[in-house]
Order: sequence, then C-alpha cells, then structure tokens
Amino acid sequence: MTELWLPDVDATDALGARLAMTRPAQAVVHLHGDLGAGKSTIARALLRALGVQGAIRSPTYTLVERYPLADGEAWHLDLYRIADPGELEFLGLDSADVRLWLVEWPERGVGALPVPDLTIEMSMRGPGRIARLRSGSPVGDAWVGRVSTGHEVASDS
Repeated sequence: MTELWLPDVDATDALGARLAMTRPAQAVVHLHGDLGAGKSTIARALLRALGVQGAIRSPTYTLVERYPLADGEAWHLDLYRIADPGELEFLGLDSADVRLWLVEWPERGVGALPVPDLTIEMSMRGPGRIARLRSGSPVGDAWVGRVSTGHEVASDS
C-alpha cells in the first residue's frame, strides 16, 4: 500500500494526472471513501488527463457515464444508489471496448463488478486528503510502481 498526502485540490488533480500518465492499457479502479472525500475529483482529473473534453459529469443519478478514449472507452460508475448488485445487470456493463473502469462505491456491486487492479481509498485529514493506493493484481502492482511518490507519507508492500 502507498499512502499519499494531498493538501489541496491541485494535489488531488495532480495525482489523477499521474495515474493517467502511468495507466496500463486496461484497468479497473475501485474508489472508496466517505461522501466528499475526493473520489469524483480523482476520477475527473484522471479522465481530463486522458484527454476527455467537455463536461465530466458525476454519475450519481445516471449510475454510469461513458467517455471516449483514444484506445476505447472509460466508464465512470457511481453505485451509491444501488441497493443490490443484481441491479447492475440492467446497465449493460459487458463491453470489450472498456479500457478503464472507475467505480465509486464498489462495495455495493460486489460480485457483479470486475476485480480491481487498483483500489484508491480517499479520506479527509485536516485541510487535505489522504489517498491510499492498493494493488489488486499484477497490473495494479506495476501501475502503483510507476506512480510518482513525491508526496508519499508512508509505504509498505
């Protein structure tokens, strides 16, 4: 696990950009944290750094927003309003073109979602945030290894 201190929104955006610059060809990211912890901020920064133009909407009500990438699609899901993982069957989430899954509140979709390559846990600390990056696969191991740790607080393997 790698723990990063993000003192402000600019640092959170910079982490999203670093994740975008180092992302693997295909990956699943699970985003955990309380309301307001910065999950959507990281997702927006990552998508923007991948070249997504225009509005990047929160999928709180639509549940999923799809964004074109140069090599396929990125899907941003917010499962906060899902009561049962079975509800995900109606979203048509079986696309081979998906290169990046960004899933907020993934615990609400357990068993119906792909296994994460990377889990990011966001939490508030004073005026800033802490981002904990945890790998869930060999793809995730390599990704975390490529992410710059310039704002590293603590790290263990």
